[in-house]
Parts: sequence; C-alpha cells; structure tokens
Amino acid sequence: MNKKRIGIFIALLAMVCMGLRAQSATSLRINEVLVVNDQNYQDDYGLHNAWIEIFNTSFASVNLEGCFLTNDKNNPTKYPIPKGDVLTLIKPRQHALFWADGMPNRGTFHVNFTLDPNKENYIALYDSNGKTLIDEVPIPAGQLADRSYAREKDGSANWVVKGEGEHSYVTPSTNNMTIDKNPKIENFKKHDSIGIGMAIIAMSVVFIGLVLLYLSFKAVGNVAVRLGKKNAMKATGITDKTEAKEKNLGSHTGEETAAISMALHEYLNDAHDVEDMILTINKVKRTYSPWSSKIYTLRQTPKR
Repeated sequence: MNKKRIGIFIALLAMVCMGLRAQSATSLRINEVLVVNDQNYQDDYGLHNAWIEIFNTSFASVNLEGCFLTNDKNNPTKYPIPKGDVLTLIKPRQHALFWADGMPNRGTFHVNFTLDPNKENYIALYDSNGKTLIDEVPIPAGQLADRSYAREKDGSANWVVKGEGEHSYVTPSTNNMTIDKNPKIENFKKHDSIGIGMAIIAMSVVFIGLVLLYLSFKAVGNVAVRLGKKNAMKATGITDKTEAKEKNLGSHTGEETAAISMALHEYLNDAHDVEDMILTINKVKRTYSPWSSKIYTLRQTPKR
C-alpha cells in the first residue's frame, strides 16, 4: 500500500514538474532577427553572421536546453539546442542570442542553418517534444544590411525594422526599446526642483510608520494583558472581574518583571551561579618552579 502511494506521489510530482516546465517554455519569444550582418555585432569568433534573439517574457528563469530552432516548417527539430550548457538558462526578462551561420560545431549558440536575404525567412522555436510550437515569425524578404526585424518592445506583438534612423538602434542581447528618460521623474523635477516636497513626503512616511508601529505594539500589549488576566482568573477560579481587579490578578510589579527577566537572561545565556564541583589538578611539566629560581632575583649576571 505504501509503495502504491509513493508511486502515485512520484507520478503527480513528475506531472507537475513537466507542467511547470512547459508553462515556462511558452514564455519564450523570438524577439529580434538580423539577416544581413556586415558591420554589426560579432560572434565569439569575431565574425559577422546573421543572428536570432530569444527573449524570456516571464519573471522566472527558463532553460532553452532541449528546445528546437528551425527555419523549415517541415522540419521542426532541425536544430536541437544542446543540453548541459549553463548559458542556455535565460534569466527573467533577459535574452539569448543564436548565430545563424550553419556551423553548429562552433558551439551551443551556432545553429545548423543560415538565413537568405533574397527570400522570406521562416524562423520557429519548438518545445523539447518537437511538436509544441512556442513561437514563429516570418522575416520579410529584402532585408537591408545591418537592419534588424524586431518587436517594437520586448515580447510585444508589433514588429518594426530597426537601425534605419538615429533613434532606431539594432539591439542584440538587450532591450528593444531603450528609454532615456522617465516622464514621472522629469515631471517631479519640474514641480519640485529643490526637493522640499520629497523631504516632506519622506518625513511623513517615517512618522506615519512610527505611529503605526506604536499603535500595533500597544494593541498587542493590551491583548497580552487581557489574556494574562483571563488565565489568572481561570487558574484561581475567580469569575468576578471586579474581584480580580482588586486582587491585581494577571499583573506584575516592576520588581517581579525584573526578576523574571533576569532569570530568563541567565537561563538563556547560561550565566548562573552554579559552579562545577569537580577540581582538576594537572601535573606541572617543568622540572623547576619559577618561584624558587634565583635568576629572577638577580639584577645583573655575576661575572665568572
């Protein structure tokens, strides 16, 4: 019976793990593609090749190992992403870059196909089962050199051509949209250039926090006192609250509180007056006693 339960538990755990992995893999997106690379980003061999950027849209790390990249609809498992490479783990909201140079022997991130700028290129990402399509994108034909076909924002549905203007950058392994300024911060600087408002807000937050802490501690203390009185009444068998108040049930004087605190301190820190009654005598290893040695009583060494 126990073996059966363990088997069921392991099966359920495996299903949950597979479901979590599948759910995380579906958060991957083909984010940016550069077909013609003349003077753009170089690979780890110092060469200019086409590249494909994968983006992790989730807020959890996702491992690409075992997934498939392809440029052929009829061959979804064309390039299996190797397992065992720690770099295939994409951190939350980060990117991975694959080089479409047709030379997979150069490393994990070099796929076994190339991209043709004279025709439409199809790129797809499949899950580790080779059947579940995670993402696909058709790249229009006629892509110019050092121009990438990318999502306007990381993971968004709108695609644009980047690298055509001064404010349009090709962004391998980084965010597709770079924000130089924060409108909220700029607006705050405009209306509070000296910082008086910020100082008032900060001080208000601190004081409000202190007041809330005081009220919470006071409420907890009152509850503790009430519970103490209630337990004392229950222990003594008194049911009349007036009588309990007259006898100060559940309350302690300052001396009693100090004594209890000191006892707890000594107990928890092992600081007490109980001494060990075992006396250990060790034999002196030196053959003489420094108290009887005359060399410590002489001011000068006598001449011979």
